[in-house]
Amino acid sequence: MKGETLDLRPGQSTELLKELHILTRDGRMNQDSRRKLKQVYHLYQFIEKLLLELPESTDGPTLADHGAGKSYLGFILYDLYFKQRGAGHIYGIETRPELVERSRQLAARLGFERMSFLNVSAQQAADSEGVPAQIDVVTALHACDTATDDAIAFGLRKQARFMVLVPCCQAEIAACLRRNKALALSRTPLAELWRHPLHTRELGSQLTNVLRCLYLEARGYQVAVTELVGWEHSLKNELILARHTGHPKRSAAERLRAVLGEFGLAALEPIRYPGLT
Repeated sequence: MKGETLDLRPGQSTELLKELHILTRDGRMNQDSRRKLKQVYHLYQFIEKLLLELPESTDGPTLADHGAGKSYLGFILYDLYFKQRGAGHIYGIETRPELVERSRQLAARLGFERMSFLNVSAQQAADSEGVPAQIDVVTALHACDTATDDAIAFGLRKQARFMVLVPCCQAEIAACLRRNKALALSRTPLAELWRHPLHTRELGSQLTNVLRCLYLEARGYQVAVTELVGWEHSLKNELILARHTGHPKRSAAERLRAVLGEFGLAALEPIRYPGLT
C-alpha cells in the first residue's frame, strides 16, 4: 500500500521530515507517521500562539523541551517558528545519550544553530550551566510518569511564562493508592473508586493530573485543560496549558492538601508539591 502525501506548511523543510523518518525519500508517509505528525502539529499550534504573546526582544524566546526523545517537537518548532524569525533558542532535554547525539548531529546538518541538546534529567537541567536562568516556555510531550512533575518543577525554577504539558503513564499515585487500598476501603466508601486494578490505574492517572493543575494554580499559574487530538490518534491525550500570572491561589493549595488527605496521599506533598503557601 502506498504512503500518503502530506500538506506542508509554508517554508517547511521536507529534508527535516525525511531525516525524522516522517517522510520517505519520495515524500510520502505511512499512517503511523501521519498520526505522530498530527499530534506535533496540533501542539505546535498551541505553542505558536503562546510564543506570539511574548514581548519582543533581540534574543528571542527560549523554550525547553523535556523528555525530548528524538526531538520531533523541537525540530518542527524550530523549522516553522524560530528559523524564520532568526532569534530564540530551543533546549532539548533528554536522558538517553544516543538520542541526544543523534539530535545534535541532525541540527548541525540542517544548520539549526540555535538548538542545544542536553544529556541530563529535568532535575539536573535546572542547575545546568547550559540552560539560562529564565525560560519562556517549558514543554513536555508524553513525558512518562513523574517526568512531567520534574518538568513542572523545572518551569517553576526557571520562572517559565508558559508550560505546555501532555502527561503520560502516570504510575506514582496509582502505586500509592494500591499500597494503601486495604486501609482506604475500611475508612471510606470512596475507596470503591479504586478497588479494582483497572480502576486504580485510571483513577491514579486522573488524580495525578488534577493535582498537577491545582499545584500550578497554587504556584501562580492560570491553567486550562483540553484535548490534544482526537482519541482515535492517542489515548494519552490530555493537554495542560499553564500561563504565569504571578498570583498564587491559596484556595488551590488548600484544595490540593484536602484531596491529598482524602486519598491518603499526604506524604507526597513535600516530594511533588513543595512551596505551597
